[in-house]
Amino acid sequence: MNTIDLLNSHRSIRRYKSTPIAQELLDRIVEAGARASNTGNMQLYSVIVTRQTDRIAELSKLHFGQGATAPLLLTICADVNRYHHWCRLRGCDEPYSNLLWLLSATVDASLFAQNVCIAAEAEGLGFCYLGTVLYNTSAIAKLLDIPTGVVPVITLSMGYPDENPDQSERLPLDGIMHEETYRHYSDSDIDDIHRQREQFPFNREMVAQNGVRNLAELFTTKRYPRKDNESISAALHEFLTQAGFAL
Repeated sequence: MNTIDLLNSHRSIRRYKSTPIAQELLDRIVEAGARASNTGNMQLYSVIVTRQTDRIAELSKLHFGQGATAPLLLTICADVNRYHHWCRLRGCDEPYSNLLWLLSATVDASLFAQNVCIAAEAEGLGFCYLGTVLYNTSAIAKLLDIPTGVVPVITLSMGYPDENPDQSERLPLDGIMHEETYRHYSDSDIDDIHRQREQFPFNREMVAQNGVRNLAELFTTKRYPRKDNESISAALHEFLTQAGFAL
C-alpha cells in the first residue's frame, strides 16, 4: 500500500491485542518520528513511553479511561528544557521560555507525532490520539515527573488492533482548501460543507440520544461547552506559567 492510500485508510483504534511492541520496532518508529521537519533543527520535543501495566492504568484514568487496553502509551511533549540545559552548559542565554517557542515546540512535537503515527500504521500497528492530554496537563506532568520547560501536548495509545472500526467522517476538500487567498464562507457554503457530517449515521444517533437540535448544539453544549473550555483553559494557563513560560 502506498503512503497516500495508507493515510486515507486510517481508523482510530481503541481496542488492542495484548501483544507487546518489540523494542526494535518502537525504536524504528520513533526514529522515523525524529526525521520530521522541525524548527531550526532544534527538535524541541520529547516522548515518554509508558509500558508498565499499572502506570498505563494510572495514566488512562487521567484520560477518562481512554487507552486502558493499549500495551503502549506515548506522551509527546513540547520541550525547551533540554535545549536550555545545553545552552547553560555552553555559557549561553536561555531565551526560549516564551509564547513563540511554546508554539514552535508544539508544532515540532505535532510533526514528530504524525510521523510516528504513519510509521506505526505502516508496520501494522494501530493508534488513537487522546485529546484529553490538555484536560489534565498538570496531573499528567506530575505522574510522569515532567520538569519545568516541558509541556505534554499529545498522547497516543498504540498497539496491534483488536478491532476494525468504521472510518470517521471528514469535511469535503472544498470545505478546507483555499486557493491563493482565504475564501470567506457564505451561509450556504457552511451548510454545504457540514451537510455530510450532519447526516453521518453515528452523528445523527448522537444528536437524537442527547436530545439536542443539531450537531453544532451537541458540540457546544455537551462535548465541549463554554464553561469547560474556560475552566480547562484557566488550568492550562496556570500550568504553563508554572512550567516557566511567559505568556
